[in-house]
Amino acid sequence: MNSYGSFPGARPRRLRTTPALRRMVAETRLHPADLILPAFVREGITEPVPIQAMPGVVQHTRDTLRKAAAEALEAGVSGIMLFGVPEDEKKDGAGTAGTDPDGILQVAIRDVKAEVGDELVIMSDLCLDEYTDHGHCGVLDADGRVDNDATLERYAEMAQVQADAGVHVVGPSGMMDGQVGVVRDALDTIGKEDVSILAYTAKYSSAFYGPFREAVGSSLRGDRKTYQQDPANLRESMRELALDLKEGADMVMVKPAGPYLDVLAKVAESVDVPVAAYQISGEYAMVEAAAEKGWIDRDKAIFETLTGIRRAGAQMILTYWATEVAQKLSASRG
Repeated sequence: MNSYGSFPGARPRRLRTTPALRRMVAETRLHPADLILPAFVREGITEPVPIQAMPGVVQHTRDTLRKAAAEALEAGVSGIMLFGVPEDEKKDGAGTAGTDPDGILQVAIRDVKAEVGDELVIMSDLCLDEYTDHGHCGVLDADGRVDNDATLERYAEMAQVQADAGVHVVGPSGMMDGQVGVVRDALDTIGKEDVSILAYTAKYSSAFYGPFREAVGSSLRGDRKTYQQDPANLRESMRELALDLKEGADMVMVKPAGPYLDVLAKVAESVDVPVAAYQISGEYAMVEAAAEKGWIDRDKAIFETLTGIRRAGAQMILTYWATEVAQKLSASRG
C-alpha cells in the first residue's frame, strides 16, 4: 500500500502477468494464411544459387521452385509471388523475354500450377526490369527516359501471357501511370476476367531494395526516382490509391513495409479491398545480418516485425520468411 491508498485503480499490467493471459488478450495475431512467399526462379541453372545478401534465400531451379511451392502450401501459406530471372543474353531494350510464352516466368507459372493447382494462390510480378538490358521497369525513349505509355503496351502483353500460363493474380509493380486499367482491359479482352490484380499502389524509391537487385540479376543503371514514389510523400500515395481503385485493382499493396507503416495504416483505413504489404529484401537482410552477429534474437525480431506490419493494417504480408514462420505458427498451435 502506498501513501495514495488504492491508487492506481487502473492497472493495465494485470493483463500482462502470464504468457497465457497475454495471448488471450492479444489484439493482433499472425496466421499462416496471412503470408505470401516471394520466390525467384532462374533460367539455365541446375542447382539453386544462394543470394549472398539474403542468407537462406536462393534463385531456384524449376524443380526446386516446385518443391518450395509445395512446402509453402503444406505450411499453410496462402500464396507465392514469382519473379523470373532470365539468362543475360536474353535481355534487351524491350524486355521481350518477359512476354515470351516460353520465357522463364511463364514456364515457372505453369510448373507451379502443375504442382499445386488452385490450392496455392499463384502470383506473378508484372514488370520489365528483370528482362531489360538497362534494368528499368519500362522501355526507354530516344532520350533514355522511361516511356510511360509505350511501357503500358508491354505490360498489357505481359498480363496476357502470364494469364495464359495459369496465374491467379498479377502484380503490376512498375509504377507506370494507368498500369492497372491497361492490365485489366488486357486481361478482360482475352477472357481472363477471373485473374485478379494486386496493385503495387504505394511503391517507394527505397534504399532497402539493394539485395533484391542481386536476387534478380538486375542490370539497372541509374535509379527509378522518376516513377517510384518519393519517400517524403504520403498524400501522393492516397492519390495513387484512388486511381488504382478506379482502374479496377482488386487488392492494393504498400512497399516497402517496415519504413512505411504510417502509409500502410492510412491505406488500410481508407479502403474496402484487401491490403498487402511487402517486407522487402533489405528488411530481411538487416534482421539476418544483425542476428548473425548476435546483436538481436532472430526469431523474436522476425515475429515482431511481422506483427507490426499486421497491426498496421496489412491483411497479407509478402515475406521471405513466409514458409518458416507459417511452420512455426502451426507448431505453436499444436
